[in-house]
Amino acid sequence: MTARTGTVTIRTAEARQRDRVAEIVEATGVFRPDEADIALEVFDGAMERPGVDYTALGAYGEDNEMLGFACFGPTPCTVGTWDLYWIAVDPAGHRQGVGRKLMDACEAKIAAARGRLIVVETSSRPDYGPTRAFYEKLGYSPAARVAGFYAEGDDLVVYTKQLGTH
Repeated sequence: MTARTGTVTIRTAEARQRDRVAEIVEATGVFRPDEADIALEVFDGAMERPGVDYTALGAYGEDNEMLGFACFGPTPCTVGTWDLYWIAVDPAGHRQGVGRKLMDACEAKIAAARGRLIVVETSSRPDYGPTRAFYEKLGYSPAARVAGFYAEGDDLVVYTKQLGTH
């Protein structure tokens, strides 16, 4: 795919885009098959009960092709804490502002829902280095690390961002 990201529109994703979500997840080259299955499960949850447990946004280029997506939702048993469960951008759209626009839209929706804290979990693997740099560039701070969480040598790295304090 060749991304045309001159104009990127962010809007609620639609169930008919499930196959495109699967393509994007696979194209990133970093997710195991079981992780890709979970991404689709969360996306399906957002489609079945929009805004209840999960919300899914899509980023669309000038040709209305989905360039990326994000799924997020309120963290159970908290007051104002939200989890970003998934964000993925087709590699053809990397470093073109697509991810930033998705994150800005997620943060705006979370803030509008009286969210105060966003939590993001990611991997310590070297191929996730650009992902961790992306979060840090957007004002997320590393808050915790759990050694060997995903697999031996693959730590969980937790990032957080307080809304309204950037």
